[in-house]
Amino acid sequence: MNCCIQTDGLTKTYGDTEVVSSLDLAVPCGSVYGFLGPNGAGKTTTMKMLLGLVHPTAGTATVLGTLVTPRNRLQVNAHVGSLIESPSCYPHLTARENLEVVRSLRGLPKSSIDEALATVRLDHTGSKPVRAFSLGMRQRLGLAAALMGNPELLLLDEPTNGLDPAGIQEIRELIRSLPAERGCTVLVSSHLLSEIDQMSDHVGIISHGQMVWQGPLSALHAQARHWLELHTTDDDRAAQLLKASRTDEGWVRVRVRDDESVARMTLGLAREGIGVVRLEERHEDLEDLFLALTGTEASL
Repeated sequence: MNCCIQTDGLTKTYGDTEVVSSLDLAVPCGSVYGFLGPNGAGKTTTMKMLLGLVHPTAGTATVLGTLVTPRNRLQVNAHVGSLIESPSCYPHLTARENLEVVRSLRGLPKSSIDEALATVRLDHTGSKPVRAFSLGMRQRLGLAAALMGNPELLLLDEPTNGLDPAGIQEIRELIRSLPAERGCTVLVSSHLLSEIDQMSDHVGIISHGQMVWQGPLSALHAQARHWLELHTTDDDRAAQLLKASRTDEGWVRVRVRDDESVARMTLGLAREGIGVVRLEERHEDLEDLFLALTGTEASL
């Protein structure tokens, strides 16, 4: 697997507190990698170490094939866009004027401003100062700044934090489109499980600074338990015949079987004079799996 980010035993300690513990992160090139964990799990510290903004206590980080060191971090970051914590901007300036500051500092062509504004759909804001922007618009402006120069890698720290549902949907769709439209790899952190589930194809789950699960999102979902729940004309007797449990809502719960087994079950109930009124398949969602892996609140 070709990885744009690879860490080996990455560790950061502040005093007696180990914030990130021997982290082995592997972000495949061309993916949207969801970096998932509760607040305080070590996500932001990890991303700062990848950018060379924080020096690791131990371990290494390789970004875009280069081992990150204090001496070369600026050269590495020339190919990396980032939005860490809240976006910084000059509120009295327009979106275009803010991006002009970024463009001049990075020595980019003027065309990069129009391209970035169009990508995040802020090209219509004209002379409107940023102080009049909504929080979602400010987040998109921060993304525009991160996208300038067509980075090969994009690091986004909680990009949907504090947004309303419409703003979350906008940012989610934009992030999902970036690998195909921009050819970049995206590492996006979040404590919102539904967001990672809807925008990522790979995921790493971190808890108390330690990686507790990493791999394709499909593989994580494949670990979920599946079962059937049914209502019948006589649920008590059906549960007894099937040696099944009952849920708090009164459903009869049985383990998932293949289609042939399910057909035999329903025919068997019918022979006993019990009609199946409703039959539904259930499975654990990402929040259930997250709880099992970390033992923490599913969304903080």
